[in-house]
Amino acid sequence: MLIDLRSDTVTQPTQTMRTAMANATVGDDVYGDDPTVNQLEKLAAELLGKEAALFVPSGTFGNQLAIMTHTTRGNEVLVGDDCHILMHEVGAAAVLSGVQIRTFPVLDDGVDVEKLALMLRGEDIHFPDTGLICMENAQSSGKTVPLANMEAVYTLAQSQNIPVHIDGARIFNAALALGVDVKEIAAQGDSVNVCLSKGLCAPVGSLLLGTEIFIKKARKNRKLMGGGLRQAGILAAAGIISLTEMISRLEEDHRNARYLATRLEEIDSCSVLRNRLDINMVFFTLPESVITESALIEGLLKKNIKISGTENGEYRFVTNHGVNSDDIDWVIESMKTLVSHYS
Repeated sequence: MLIDLRSDTVTQPTQTMRTAMANATVGDDVYGDDPTVNQLEKLAAELLGKEAALFVPSGTFGNQLAIMTHTTRGNEVLVGDDCHILMHEVGAAAVLSGVQIRTFPVLDDGVDVEKLALMLRGEDIHFPDTGLICMENAQSSGKTVPLANMEAVYTLAQSQNIPVHIDGARIFNAALALGVDVKEIAAQGDSVNVCLSKGLCAPVGSLLLGTEIFIKKARKNRKLMGGGLRQAGILAAAGIISLTEMISRLEEDHRNARYLATRLEEIDSCSVLRNRLDINMVFFTLPESVITESALIEGLLKKNIKISGTENGEYRFVTNHGVNSDDIDWVIESMKTLVSHYS
């Protein structure tokens, strides 16, 4: 059995999802008559406390659709300095929406609101207009943003009539870690993107949520971007299971991440970044002098364990539906064996 720690995007659809997909009632979603898609969108809107929702192919698609819908060409979009929109979406905002990205600092306790306020553009012929502020919760760094900090950012944005988009790819993980209802996080933005295909195990899809007017405009932009799906109910059926059955099991992933972190610390020179252990991600460093990156990746693969290489010198292991505590024990013992052989 393969153990895959590269991401929670590697999760496989459950048997319940596969059955639901096979039996889904479908229509043409571009015409708005796919009943299963409509059911998913209604369910998501109710769950997150928004007026409307739109099913989209991916999280990147959802974020970029939000940017396109909120902004006009030449706007400046403010994003966190290590967020997914900036680091892992291929510069799409510039290509698709013709906007300029500018970063604000995100500290251990959230956004530096005072510095963010200074970055909002005033009326000057030389300046682009600040068209959007994007927040991320949970963050790609593995940390969550405190609700009070999100509220402060949203209050600032509203005072300047600037919309806020929340990249909530793992918003249910964030809600669990913060001990709040997911609606409380979603309420701190005008739009929010939610992924179904990560810890919630759906094979495909995300949701963009906002006001009815915003989603109507986004629906047209979705078509422009090539995201007008037809009998999408086959995919939406799995998303319904994600929202009704899979949210409650995320605590298992968080618990396994903490267990993995503790066991990783048994390995000589392995340093776990515990200040970023809020959700189901474990970041750690392991010096090349102890074992090289290639030796670790190749050695674990021979033991049916898949991991990613480092980014900025850090490894990231992500616990997910396909990984249990016994798997974690096997990973650690395998790493210990590899380190001892390499040393």
